[in-house]
Amino acid sequence: MTRVATSWLVYRLTNSAFLLGFTSFAGQLPIFFLSPFAGVLVDRWNRHSTLLITQVLAMLQSLALAGLALSGHITVRDVILLMLFQGLINTVDMPARQAFLVQMIERPEDLANAIALNSSMVNGARLAGPAIAGLIIAAVGEGYCFLIDGISYIAVIASLLAMRIGPSTHRVEGARLRTELADGWRYVKESLPIRSVLLLLALVSLVGMPYTVLMPMFAGPILHGGPNALGFLMSAAGVGALIGALTLAMRPSILGLGRVIIWSGSIFGAALIAFALSRYLWLSLVFVAIAGYGMMRHMAAINTILQTIVAPNKRGRVMSYYSLAIQGVTPFGSLGAGAMAARAGAPWTIVVGGALCVAGSAIFAWNLPKIRLAVRPIYAELGILPPIPPQADGGD
Repeated sequence: MTRVATSWLVYRLTNSAFLLGFTSFAGQLPIFFLSPFAGVLVDRWNRHSTLLITQVLAMLQSLALAGLALSGHITVRDVILLMLFQGLINTVDMPARQAFLVQMIERPEDLANAIALNSSMVNGARLAGPAIAGLIIAAVGEGYCFLIDGISYIAVIASLLAMRIGPSTHRVEGARLRTELADGWRYVKESLPIRSVLLLLALVSLVGMPYTVLMPMFAGPILHGGPNALGFLMSAAGVGALIGALTLAMRPSILGLGRVIIWSGSIFGAALIAFALSRYLWLSLVFVAIAGYGMMRHMAAINTILQTIVAPNKRGRVMSYYSLAIQGVTPFGSLGAGAMAARAGAPWTIVVGGALCVAGSAIFAWNLPKIRLAVRPIYAELGILPPIPPQADGGD
């Protein structure tokens, strides 16, 4: 709800595609610069306590937005500063949340299903939230969306307080922050599977995900709608994402996720191109739903592989790079998309982004055989694949 309300508020106040992109840029910029440092801290700190703190701060941010909007004194500068604050919170919250998910699972073989089910919960909210936001914005304005969001954190905080988590064994004592930071970077850089999936995810996030920032332009001038149309479009993306997450949760094994990454990224890019060229709302809803389906399967498959193959003592640092690949590069994509849309129009901006997503997936497909060879020993060690038989002495 807040994402839709923020986009609509900025567009209503400025009627500027550039400021629409810049607001998203400000909200996600801290993740780009600070995620690796946050990953080190997540590996050091108690993740449960860390999440409690981030959720309290996020509640205060939403209530501040609500107070300014409902009083009628909110400006674009206020929105940008508060989005920047939310970005600082998310920099720590995202890797902590991803790393904490594994801590809650008792059986490693349940990891893939747990990640997919977690994505289903998120996209269940994405399904209902934007449609409700559109109705609330049309009836009483954006401020009440922010207020409902702020109040909803009470349930989140209560859920965290109700958890009983065993003592953590992941903490590293005595190492310097710079040493741990370099160790995490080296680990990501030298692992072909981790490096490959993160680079592809970063590309897709950079050139593909900014379509959500430009959505008010499609809902308004291009498709001749309003806040309700924007809510329907965002909900359609949520429907597709929810279906994608649920179908991924039904998979019996992690095996074959490399192919899922390829075709889901390709579907996402192709659907973006079709959505950009559509001029009918009902057809746009279909294409944006397909895009949501492809993107969610793409992200969840990459998340599952990373969580499976990463060393436990480096999980926070690796997941911080996952956060960086999803949201850290997105502000630059949002800023670039806003600038390009102001010159060439929103449709052509999305067409270019979709084409690059398809191209990136094709490059990943070319490298998949090498990635599989690098992953196989890890899967064998985890019991996912049968052990690799030792070669006979003198064999070819």
